[in-house]
Amino acid sequence: MKVVLASKNPHKLVEIDAITRKLGIELILQSELGVDIDVEAGQFIAILGHNGSGKSTLAKHLNALLVPTGGTLWVKDMDTKDSENVWPVRQAAGMVFQNPDNQIIASLVEEDVGFGPENIGVPTDEIWQRVEQSLSAVGMLEYRHHSPNKLSGGQKQRVAIAGVMAMEPECIVLDEPTAMLDPNGRKEVIATIRELNREKQMTVILITHYMDEVVHADKIYVMDDGKVVMEGTPKEIFSQVDALKELRLDVPQVTELAFELKKAGLDLPDGILTIEEFVESMAKLKGR
Repeated sequence: MKVVLASKNPHKLVEIDAITRKLGIELILQSELGVDIDVEAGQFIAILGHNGSGKSTLAKHLNALLVPTGGTLWVKDMDTKDSENVWPVRQAAGMVFQNPDNQIIASLVEEDVGFGPENIGVPTDEIWQRVEQSLSAVGMLEYRHHSPNKLSGGQKQRVAIAGVMAMEPECIVLDEPTAMLDPNGRKEVIATIRELNREKQMTVILITHYMDEVVHADKIYVMDDGKVVMEGTPKEIFSQVDALKELRLDVPQVTELAFELKKAGLDLPDGILTIEEFVESMAKLKGR
């Protein structure tokens, strides 16, 4: 991806391979700067940024809740500005919001998960199959007959994810799904998201401001003032601690610790992301 001045490239052509074109998402938004974001099928993409950077606005574009005022957003082969594509786009790219209470509407968990498929005319037998499969995938099958009101925040968010999964989207967009959860709830939801991506090969676009949630992403985009200002793998992004701090963003705690120790003179590599990496690096230093 390149961020280019639109004035220098006013008729930018999009070139993507057949797999991306068929199963991925291609986003081109042009304002003062042209921005391209490619998401290929099966990827785990993270989008970071401080409050007001444009993350949630981008998420709403991916689900056709908003449409670009300039440029084009393709979900599969569908232009989101075409009103005839609204429902197919939303079926292809399901969305999970910050507050699960805004997304859960039924009095029983299984009824809530089955609500979406029922509304698009899925046969009853298939609805219950989807409900069971979706609840199993997020580890909530045993709660199928419970009231959502009796669940914890993390459990509610997993039910909301199951409700989106039951629609069988090819991509799931999560707009700060852990923002209202306690640490245990956050761990539950992130573990569920990673499992869906790893085991079900579901494309995941996670929008968050918690840095430790994205260390296993395939690629990270960092936004500021409505623009993509950084992109790369987690190691590439979190190696740039000073640049992230200038954007009012933190880094994972273990990355910060390694960064400060390196500044103090220890020969540690850049972009340490996990405690395991940190321990291994420290052990190598001790063994010299």
